[in-house]
Amino acid sequence: MKFSVALSSLILLLPLLAEASPLGSSLQARRGGRDRGGKGGDNNAKGGADNAKGGNQNGGGDAATSTTDAAAASSTTAAAAAASSSVAATGQAQDPTDNTADAQTSLTLDPSQVMKGIQQDGQAVQEAGQVASLTSTNNFINFCLTQPNLPLTNGQQVIDGSCNPVPMGVILAQKNMPSAKFVFPTNGANVDANKPFTVQLAVANMETGNFVNAQSNYFGAPQQINSAGQLVAHSHIVIESIPSLTSTAVTDPTKFAFFKGLNAAAVNGVLTADVTNGLPAGTYRIASINTAANHQPALVAVAQHGTLDDMTYVSGLFQISLSLF
Repeated sequence: MKFSVALSSLILLLPLLAEASPLGSSLQARRGGRDRGGKGGDNNAKGGADNAKGGNQNGGGDAATSTTDAAAASSTTAAAAAASSSVAATGQAQDPTDNTADAQTSLTLDPSQVMKGIQQDGQAVQEAGQVASLTSTNNFINFCLTQPNLPLTNGQQVIDGSCNPVPMGVILAQKNMPSAKFVFPTNGANVDANKPFTVQLAVANMETGNFVNAQSNYFGAPQQINSAGQLVAHSHIVIESIPSLTSTAVTDPTKFAFFKGLNAAAVNGVLTADVTNGLPAGTYRIASINTAANHQPALVAVAQHGTLDDMTYVSGLFQISLSLF
């Protein structure tokens, strides 16, 4: 009887001894792992395989790190393209506060800005003497590379010629084409030689008084318009000496008797220029040169239009001499 009781006690203690021993702990952990793992263990194994596959797709840690900048750039480009597609589809401009795709600092032409029409040379419908246009699939953005012997204009007045990659900008609507007319002198007016006088020029459809630094920003920005659709502009007066009113000789644009930029805003629609020293006796052609703020000639919507400038011919500028006898 005593032996039976002792044996029974030993049998009851075995599980406790097994859990307390190192071997027992291992067995318990393994059994618990099976109990807790089961199907979940299989799922974890599958998840590990998926993660490994994902790691391969990401190109590994080092490769992924090395391509972070490129991926970010691609994302930005993709965002810009998506925004541009949205603009093209909806006709709505991108939110100017959205800095994720700033097209004005990008060095890539936005796809929505590609002009398909200029991919044709215009010869599908011909007129006598008409020549083929240059064509482009990227808006001629690198045209100046075709002129390797010319420097870029770069905002300068390059007297030997240059190539300017700046876009033309806003083309004026037909109804907003600028116009000008001399108020004084009028054709045939007599002005005393070597006496000061003031040229007066009436202008329309121009927001005058806008001029940039001609030494650093010449042709350096696209043509712009104001909220009324008028040219953001200024004008100039140039006076050239000519042989006579009936002369047909071609003039030399590098030679002129007087030139002045009209940088102030028009007063009651009239611009003025003081010829402070007057002009020697002779015959002259007086002309306006209406330009955008960056000094380029005004660009308008249609080819057939009246002149955007005015010209007047002044004959008989004279000087009265008194002689005493």
